[in-house]
Amino acid sequence: MKFEFRFPDIGEGITEGNLMKWLVKEGEYIEEGQSVAEVETDKVITEIPSPRTGRVLGLKVEEGDLINVGDVFITIDTSGGADEIDGKEELAEKKEIVEEETAGVVGEVIASSEEIPPSTEGQPNFPEKPEKVKVLATPVARKMAEDLGVDISKVEGTGPNGRVMKEDIIKAKESMFKPMKEITLPEIEYKASTPIEDEGIERIPLTRIRKTIAEQMAVSRFTIPHTTAMDEIDVTELYEFRKKYKERLKEEEVSLTFLPFIIKAVIRVLKEFSEFNSSLDEENDELILKHFYHIGIATDTDRGLMVPVIKDADKKSIVEIAKEIEDLSSRAKNNKIELHELRGSTFSITNYGSIGGHFGIPIINYPESAILGVGRIVKKPIVKDDEIVIARILPLSLSYDHRIIDGASGARFLNLLSELLRDPEMLLLKS
Repeated sequence: MKFEFRFPDIGEGITEGNLMKWLVKEGEYIEEGQSVAEVETDKVITEIPSPRTGRVLGLKVEEGDLINVGDVFITIDTSGGADEIDGKEELAEKKEIVEEETAGVVGEVIASSEEIPPSTEGQPNFPEKPEKVKVLATPVARKMAEDLGVDISKVEGTGPNGRVMKEDIIKAKESMFKPMKEITLPEIEYKASTPIEDEGIERIPLTRIRKTIAEQMAVSRFTIPHTTAMDEIDVTELYEFRKKYKERLKEEEVSLTFLPFIIKAVIRVLKEFSEFNSSLDEENDELILKHFYHIGIATDTDRGLMVPVIKDADKKSIVEIAKEIEDLSSRAKNNKIELHELRGSTFSITNYGSIGGHFGIPIINYPESAILGVGRIVKKPIVKDDEIVIARILPLSLSYDHRIIDGASGARFLNLLSELLRDPEMLLLKS
């Protein structure tokens, strides 16, 4: 019996991926649950397990090719009864929902033999108008089209089932800028000394993750009016406090950096100014305040920027946060992070100081309302008690959504954060 295995919906709104590597060969006998291929999605590389036992008849996709949810990418000969199941089990399998938590690199992806179309949950129900064709698009794409003044009904979608993607809207916007009148310029003869193909040009295809990063940055910039406040904080006492316990904790295999202290202080400030731990519901004109604290930590990896999330960081000690930062960042860099560990953040921190940066203008991790950029601690002369002294100075950059947060609130945020980081003992008492 020939079984056509279609690329399953693995959750998180993922509709396509690049087949990076086949893990089986034609003619090979495989077991149910055995991984057959590695597929790169927007955020991670996922191993796809077989839902059947049998012999591989054909590999329908080449390594490096793009596959959409529902595409047949491998066929399996299941004859012989080795993997036969009764009607009830088969019906249950067809109704399986692939959970987001099983989509990690080292986790399991539950696959279904039935084509599962991309989820349309959360899309607005627009009233049908006879003069317009119904457009398949996400709320984010519709909002982008509205902001750019693009008639989405006239945009040709390139996504699955004709879905209008964000790239389609951007291209449509670019096509609107055409010269009103063709201008004829005098012909000028140019003599190129070297053909363009010999000028050392190299073209490198973007990875799925790099495309996702680019799209997310565009959505954030198109949607959110950014404002950035900057300040320098005297963290001399924090520097000495951390130095006192650093070596002791190192014996317990704990790497104590400044970031856990900053996270603790940020959470204290978020509890005071809850609009920084929120998101804006543009469709319903509501501000969604979140009374839980999932802190995203921007991490530089060879595959691009990833943002692992420390869940319920307010309930963890500085040592626990330090351990979790080390674990998450290490697995992100080694491509061992799981998909559910990259989602759900309410506020993000980017520590460009770890690679020598000073000040920056961080881009908000949409749909969050703010992000904190942390620079490198440096020695600087300051005036303290009417005397010039050398202090350890921490530069900070706070970007926030100016639609819902005023400049005065941004200043108050940094003022309270400065107060807490200047006095680590007070920080621990109030955390």
